[in-house]
Amino acid sequence: MLEYACYALVLFSLGMYVVLDGYDLGVGMLSLAARPERRREYGEIVATAWDANESWIILVGVVLWAGLPGVYAVVVPGVYLPLVVMLFSVILRGLGLEMQSAAGGYRRGWALLFGGASLAATVCQGLVLGAVLTGPHQRNGTFHGAALDWFSPYSVLCALGLVAVYLLAGAAWLQDKTESPSRTGVRRTGRSLLLVTAVMAVVLGLGLPSADPQQPHLGQPVRAVLFWLAVAAAVAAGAVAWSGFGRRPDWRPFAAVATMTGCGLAGLAVLTLPVVVPPGLSVHQAAAPHSSQLFLVLGVGLCMPFVLAYNIYAWRSFRGKYADPVESPLPPLPTRARSPMAAPSAAGPLRTVARRVLLVMLGIVATALSQDVFGGVSPVIGPIGVTVLGCTVLAAWITGDRRDRRAGYFDADTEAESVS
Repeated sequence: MLEYACYALVLFSLGMYVVLDGYDLGVGMLSLAARPERRREYGEIVATAWDANESWIILVGVVLWAGLPGVYAVVVPGVYLPLVVMLFSVILRGLGLEMQSAAGGYRRGWALLFGGASLAATVCQGLVLGAVLTGPHQRNGTFHGAALDWFSPYSVLCALGLVAVYLLAGAAWLQDKTESPSRTGVRRTGRSLLLVTAVMAVVLGLGLPSADPQQPHLGQPVRAVLFWLAVAAAVAAGAVAWSGFGRRPDWRPFAAVATMTGCGLAGLAVLTLPVVVPPGLSVHQAAAPHSSQLFLVLGVGLCMPFVLAYNIYAWRSFRGKYADPVESPLPPLPTRARSPMAAPSAAGPLRTVARRVLLVMLGIVATALSQDVFGGVSPVIGPIGVTVLGCTVLAAWITGDRRDRRAGYFDADTEAESVS
């Protein structure tokens, strides 16, 4: 049962990545065709949350590596080249975005780097998806194919389809975040991309039975019902997006496109389960030992709320339409008068160091106990106890730092430097 929980974490993280990082990759690609005065605006819109959006692909990699290592053993060696190019593209994309944002004005080179790297990353992701769907050559749980097996007509179609999906998400996001000068232009662009996406979805769906060695079929009633429900929901969301482009409320097209993407991923999972890598690598065969799965489900499960909170905080902080910020000088920092009697004693920093050393030792003990628990060695403390102990250590650290800040220990070095 835990292997399906790991697979569910993979699907959820992958869906969040495609929806969230998909729109900012789409905005980056759309910036290549935008006017120069709009490219900086597109970059600033993406800069509000692109790092949080990419956190989800890290969770996908962690869960696959620790929870489903069989997938790593088969897939990663077969797609080394597009994966490496994608990683370099992500790095260059972040470089172009941050340098453009820090330049204080439009810089053509950084803007083109941001857009071109977004396109390269999307194409590489589509090639990897196509390589997985067509089934890497495998034997006894390892990859036994050639270096260029990932390149096939179907993988190229997957790359084009993913470009269309990301462009559509980017167009929907721009309608929500910008004051477009022409509602007619927004409607025309969004609906054109929606038609292209629908055509590519149909082409890829019809070509999947011939490209996938697993030969997915809908003979099982439950599988067929779930698949057609996902298709119906995607069609309904597409209709909402069609009517929403160029009309208010501006958030409606993006919500519809996100629903379409989620339904497409769910339908693909329904077609293939329990196989995760065609033609026959199932969830059970690819799963790690039970102790590793338990540790992973708890660890990643505890991390996901924090990543979601980061996304929600960024959306709330930068909600509404984008407005070019007006630079203004920062106000002087407030100063606090301190009497000689209130100066921190020399024992304060020593107590802080001693407390932190103790907390680090408790953290090491918690790690050692967790290894014993999840490895099935020691029944002294359970997973809940390890979690409570770790949270207690973290809470004690934060509480101590806050108390020291109120006492003025953190201000001692600053005051000494100002006096000197």
